[in-house]
Amino acid sequence: MDDSLETVYHIPALLPEALTGLNIKPDGIYVDATYGGGGHSRAIVARLDEAAGGHLYGFDQDEDAVSGAMDDPRFTMVYSNFRFISNFMRYYGVDGVDGILADLGVSFHHFDTADRGFSFRYDGPLDMRMNRKATHTAAWVLENSTPEHLADIFKLYGDMPNSRQIARAICTARTNGEQFKTIEDLIKVLTPFIPKAAQKKYMAMAFQALRIEVNGELDALTTFLHRSLQILKPGGRIAIITYHSLEDRLVKNFLRYGNIEGERKADFYGQVETPFEMVTRRPIVPSEDEVARNPRSRSAKLRIAVKK
Repeated sequence: MDDSLETVYHIPALLPEALTGLNIKPDGIYVDATYGGGGHSRAIVARLDEAAGGHLYGFDQDEDAVSGAMDDPRFTMVYSNFRFISNFMRYYGVDGVDGILADLGVSFHHFDTADRGFSFRYDGPLDMRMNRKATHTAAWVLENSTPEHLADIFKLYGDMPNSRQIARAICTARTNGEQFKTIEDLIKVLTPFIPKAAQKKYMAMAFQALRIEVNGELDALTTFLHRSLQILKPGGRIAIITYHSLEDRLVKNFLRYGNIEGERKADFYGQVETPFEMVTRRPIVPSEDEVARNPRSRSAKLRIAVKK
């Protein structure tokens, strides 16, 4: 993938901060769990020494990302969801890794490609699948979910205050013979329930909710976190960039306490029992300059921890 295409696909957020947080060793084994356009991966590989055994494994479930993967002897592309990170490390004979990076943001490529269905800015099919081999699209979810389940999707994943009204409107439209095949079909039902002054915000919330449901994002993240702990070497580092409160809460809890619930477990002396040591107490956020260059990085939060 050439530099211009990489820029269009995705501008890596918090790149210097993530690299510093990983503390990359030239002979280390690393995983970029969300390859995307390869921006983070290229920067990691540039710091690895092939002769010393340095290597990076990149994961992505999107065939577009995989087809554009870099060609470098220090790099292996894995066409898979990052929830299977430990399975593939065993497959490649890797006993442990020195660092793991995950940027949980959706690439520019997905938002800006109409036929992927991720953005309300274009009309196109209601797809939203990261992995286009997956069975269920956003259209399928809207056509087949119960009113209760739809309400939960919009409330839990989109934090939409009128989630039950929206769910009922969708089900009523279905009963009246309307179909949900295109983005415009969904927008038509959503519009009466969205304040005109905050239309973009509410549309983004609704589309985020559907995307999380379609791709099982929180379940995949939970599995990934547990599997990452298994394959990290003692002293290994994990750096995760989140973009919304749901995923950030899971990451924060896991890195602080070793569980996604945020349950604080202490030993006999009152010391918190956790498999990690936080590198920074507060998340690292983009500078004003970075946000000016890359507005989509504005909600990014980077958390870094070291396995004890």
